[in-house]
Amino acid sequence: MYLSDKQLADRFAVTRQTVWRWHRGDTKFPRAINLSPGCTRWKLSEIEAWETAQVEAA
Repeated sequence: MYLSDKQLADRFAVTRQTVWRWHRGDTKFPRAINLSPGCTRWKLSEIEAWETAQVEAA
């Protein structure tokens, strides 16, 4: 399953701009996948793994 930037923003209660800031600036944040022109998504499994790592690091 794939999530859009809007879905990620809703999931983490942040703006879409924050999602993209994480993508550009945090090397541990999962990389986006371009499915087609104008359609960029993140794999849910990679997002869940990143979430788990964030909880364990805290």
